[in-house]
Amino acid sequence: MIRFLINNDVVELNEARADLTLLQFIREHRKKTGTKEGCAAGDCGACTVVLVEPASSNSAAELNYRTVNSCITLMSAVHGKQLLFVEHLNDGKHLHPVQQALVDHHGSQCGFCTPGFIMSMFALYHSNTKPNRDDVLHALSGNLCRCTGYRPIIDATMEVCEQTPDDQFTARQAATLSTLLSLSGEKPTGTGNIHTPTSREELKTLIQAHPTAQLVAGSTDLSLQFTQQLKDVETLISVTHIDALKQCTKSEHSLILGAAVPLNDAAPLLLNAFPQVAELVTRFASLPIRNQATIGGNVANASPIGDMPPLLLALNAILHLDNGESVRMIPISTFFTGYRETMLAKDEWISAIEIPLKQPNQALAAYKISKRFEDDISAVCAVFNVTLNNGKVEAISSGFGGVAAVPSTCNALENVLKGKQFASNECLTLGKQVLFDAFSPIDDVRATAQYRKTVLANLWHRFWLENQTANQIETRVVQHA
Repeated sequence: MIRFLINNDVVELNEARADLTLLQFIREHRKKTGTKEGCAAGDCGACTVVLVEPASSNSAAELNYRTVNSCITLMSAVHGKQLLFVEHLNDGKHLHPVQQALVDHHGSQCGFCTPGFIMSMFALYHSNTKPNRDDVLHALSGNLCRCTGYRPIIDATMEVCEQTPDDQFTARQAATLSTLLSLSGEKPTGTGNIHTPTSREELKTLIQAHPTAQLVAGSTDLSLQFTQQLKDVETLISVTHIDALKQCTKSEHSLILGAAVPLNDAAPLLLNAFPQVAELVTRFASLPIRNQATIGGNVANASPIGDMPPLLLALNAILHLDNGESVRMIPISTFFTGYRETMLAKDEWISAIEIPLKQPNQALAAYKISKRFEDDISAVCAVFNVTLNNGKVEAISSGFGGVAAVPSTCNALENVLKGKQFASNECLTLGKQVLFDAFSPIDDVRATAQYRKTVLANLWHRFWLENQTANQIETRVVQHA
C-alpha cells in the first residue's frame, strides 16, 4: 500500500502496475487533463508536477517543493508526499499568483506547455529565496515553449518570485506538514508488482525471491522502456525508501554519497568539495530530472554518454557494492566491462560512492559538449584531474564520455606527460595528440567520430590554458558558479 496526499486528500493505492506513471495516474485515474504528455521522456516539461515533502526528518516548519516529470515518475515515488498538479493552484475563482503573473506578462499562447511552466514557477515561488535570473533559468530548464518564447515567461517568474509566498498552500503549511510526517513514517508495502523495501536485508530477500526483477530508483532512464519502447515489466523493486542508501557524509579524506540520493540533493555537498565541476552538475539534464535521477543509477546504468561516470573516473571514486550480507569496494575504473555491462553480480547493488577529496596541488575541470546548453546528452564529456609537483605533472586521472562503448579513462595521457612541465608547449601538444589518437568513437546523430576526436583534443587545450598562471585568454562564454 502507498499512501500520499493529492492536494489535501489522503489517497491509498493498494493495487497498481509496476510501470504506472504519475502522468497516467493523473490523467486516466483522476481524470485531470491539465498535465500534458509531450515527449514521454522527461525532455519537454509539459508533464511537470510538484511533489511536496518535509524539508528534513526533524523539520518543524518547512516543506520542500520539488518539480518532477510525471511522464517518467513511477507511483512508488510518491509515498509519504503531497502531489500537486495545475488544477490545484487556483483558489476558487482566483488565479494563483504565478498563474496571474503569466497572464499579466502574456506568457501563454497555445497553452499546451503552460501547465508545466506554471508548476516550475510554483515550485520556485515556494523555494523561500529571492531568485536571480540564473536561478529562474535553472528552474525553467526542463520546460520547452513552442510559441511565446522565453522572455515573457522569465519576466513573469522573476516578478512573482520576488514576492514572499502567500497562497492557500502557505496557509495550510502546518497541517500539511503534520500529515506528511505521519504518512512518511508509515512503511510502504508495495502495490501490485512493484516492491518497496526499507532495509538492505529486505532488499536482499526480494532480489532472491524475484531474481529477474529490475531495481529502480529515480526511473529517469528505466521508464523510457515503458513510455517509448512499450515494453512490459513483470516486477520492479524500488530502492527509494531505503534510508541507508540516501545518506551523504563528509570525512577528513572523502565524500560518501548514498547511491539512491537524487543528484540535486547531493549537489551542494559535491560542489562544495569540487566547485570546478559545476558545469557538469548544473547541466545534467534539467532540474526536474536532477530532482529524481540518482548518482548510483547513473553509474549502474553504464551508459557511455552518462554524465557522472566520467567525473567519478577522474576523481578516482570507489564504489560500494552490497549484497545484503557484505559490502565489497572496487575502483570505478574497473566497474565498466562492456557496453552497458558492469562488475555488479546479480545479487548486488551499488550502496554508495566514495570520492577522495581534492588536494591543493590538483587542477580539476569538467567539460560537457552538447547541441543544447540545457537538458541534453553529451556529444563529448571530458574531466581532467592533474596533480602537479613543482610545476611538473605527477599524475593524471581522467574520465570521458561519448568516445567509446563504455565510460573511459586514458592512461596513456599520464604515461606520456608524467614528469613534464605542465606549462610547456610540449605538454600541450603531446596531450592533444594523445587524446586525438586514444579513442575510436562512432558517427551518430549527435556528432561525427572526427568531430569527437577533434573536440577531445581541443578540450585538453582549453584545460591547459585555464591552468596557466599568466593566462589572460577567455575560454568560456558562460562561467558556471
